[in-house]
Order: sequence, then C-alpha cells, then structure tokens
Amino acid sequence: MAKQKVIRIRKLDKDIPKISRGLCDQMLKDLEQARRPVLSAVKCSLDNSSYDAKRGYLMPLAKRIQSELNVSSIQKLSRTVFILEILLNNLKTGAVNTKRELYYISKGLIKSDKFYKPLDFDEQVDCDSIVDFICDMLEVYREEMNCFANDRGGQTYSQHLVVTEFLPDGTKAVVDLSSLGTTPFQPKNKPQQFKVQKKGSLKFGLIVESEGTANTLVSNGITKRHPCVVIGAQGVPSNAVRGWCKTLQDQLAIPLYFYGDLDAYTLQNIFRTLKAGSAASLIRNSDFSAPQVKFLGLLPEDVEDHELHCYSVSASDPSEMRSLKKAKDALQNDPFFRDKKNKPLAKILKWLIKEKKRCEQQSVFSTDPKNPKVLEEFLINKIKKKKYI
Repeated sequence: MAKQKVIRIRKLDKDIPKISRGLCDQMLKDLEQARRPVLSAVKCSLDNSSYDAKRGYLMPLAKRIQSELNVSSIQKLSRTVFILEILLNNLKTGAVNTKRELYYISKGLIKSDKFYKPLDFDEQVDCDSIVDFICDMLEVYREEMNCFANDRGGQTYSQHLVVTEFLPDGTKAVVDLSSLGTTPFQPKNKPQQFKVQKKGSLKFGLIVESEGTANTLVSNGITKRHPCVVIGAQGVPSNAVRGWCKTLQDQLAIPLYFYGDLDAYTLQNIFRTLKAGSAASLIRNSDFSAPQVKFLGLLPEDVEDHELHCYSVSASDPSEMRSLKKAKDALQNDPFFRDKKNKPLAKILKWLIKEKKRCEQQSVFSTDPKNPKVLEEFLINKIKKKKYI
C-alpha cells in the first residue's frame, strides 16, 4: 500500500481578511459565470489522520471536504459567508467572542431581519459546526479568528511554579502559585500567551482525570511534600487543558504523568486526546497536545498488586458497551493505537475488552481508609518505580 501524504497545516501570520475576501470574490465570480461555487476544507476525521510517533500527535492527510453549491448545500454555504462576516468584523474591531456568543449574535441578526430567516440555527451545535468549517477551510485556529472556547486550562496547583500571562494591551500579569493557598490557578483562552517558570526545585507534573481527586490530593498536602504541579483535567480535556499541558511540557521540561480510571473511555477519549490530540481537531493538535505525557494508571497490574475494587461492565449498559465497541474499532483503525510505540496502551484496551471490567481511580482510597495520604503514596511509589507507560 502506498504511503499516504501527510500535510502540514500551520502557516503563521496569515492575512485572514485577504484570504477570506479572495474566497468570497471567487464564489461571486463563479455565480456570475454560471458556475457552482465550491468551498474546500481539511477533513478532520479519523480516516484522514496519521500518527507519527516522532512528532507524537495526530496529523491530517490530504483528504478534503468539498462543499459545492446545490440544493442541499446552499444553506451551509450561505451560513458560512454569514458567520465569516461576523468573524472578520471581530478581527477588524478587535472584538472577542465565545462560540456561544457567536450563536446568539447570529440568532439576533437573523431574527431581526426576515431576509436572513433561511439561515436560522435550530441549535448551537449547528452554528459551532460552521465556525469549525471556516477554520478548517482557512486552516487557522479558532483563536486566530478571535473566537475562544468558554473553558479553562484545568485547575492547577503548585508551590514551585510562577506563571506570566501576556495581556492583549501589552502588559503582563505574574502569578506565584505558592501564594494562592488552596485556590487553584485556572488559565484560559490562549495557552500560548503564558510563560511558566520553575520556582526552586520542580520535579514532575501530575494530570488527574477527576478534578475532585486532584483537589483532594492538594488538600491532603501533596504539593507541600513534593515539588510538583497538580492539574485537574476535568474529564475529556478541552482545548485549553490540552494547550496548557503542552505549555508546561515544552517550557518546564519536566515529566508529566496522567492518572485516571482504568476503562476504555478514559484511555481512548481522555488520555489519547491529551497525548496525541483528536481526529476532530487535526489542524490544532501540534499546539494542543502533550506527546510526552505518560500513562501512570490505573493499570491492570495495579488492580492485582493492590487488590483494588473493580466491577464488571454490564452488557445492559449501552454506554459501557459503546466504549468497548469503540475500543475494538480503535485497535483496528486508530493510527495512535496501531503504532508500535503504543503497543502497551493497545494491550490495556485488549485486556479491558477481554475482562469486561473497569476500575475507578478513587478505588485506591479504599485500600487504607484511615490514611489520608494513601493515594499520594500510591502515585509517588509508581513514579519512583517507573510503573507507567
């Protein structure tokens, strides 16, 4: 089989208004000459992705989505031009909006003018998909269009980290995380606008799937006893979480460890997305993934070594069955799990499929209920003995 071509997306300092005007001018020219306008965007899906272990994140192949003007696509193309105008006006004025704000801005404009009624959105997801299509078409990040997700980069705690944020007006804000007490630092929007520095000795970062478990670890004193950064990832990592972890990885040069549940969903949807990005955001993965993060657990051997409480996945639970079905599909079709470097992770998926069990990250607390440091000791011991993937 011939090797498929991997395309490079990022081209810095694009003249987005100029490129956009060129696209719209071409659409108008096509209409004037009785040709059907066509808009083309990178196809962001698993079947158009490639994984290179040296880079460590999913990249797009050469497939593109072609939207040609016809009866079924006229609404999509019209909505694209409509939303693009709003985004270009934001670039011109310096205004910033979230995806949700764009949805309500567009609804307001549409509802106030009957001319725009055919463009109306039933749900926000319909508007969001147009924003994503525009970014995939122009091959730019949403943030470059002054559109930011309304999420934050994970609750972050440390006694050994100083963060400098470069603000839009040219000033900067400096935050010493050791001065925040039990209040977390929560970076948001562009993670690339942060500079992080070690304060004294900083040895490792711990990314915890559950925000609550991360908070418990900090409340019990892990950051006071160990020179580390603790981050609550809040389940499936948002772009802000992924970008923040990428910043810590690149600027601090410390090992990062991920801790979460032992189940197919965590491995595929949470850890893979954090480490290598997602198929839905192929053009973003180079800056919004942390390829060097290690999977600390839970691991199948942890279950046996520490007699952790597991429970069987019920065949009557559609969510669990979907996860296992997706796990089987990932072993066959996901370039991340098919790569030989990630065979140990694929082996865990196979174990989960065979055993049909899952184990919660909080199960470690039950091994010694009277010891508030039991999870901390478990994690530190695994790091010291290199029991991770």
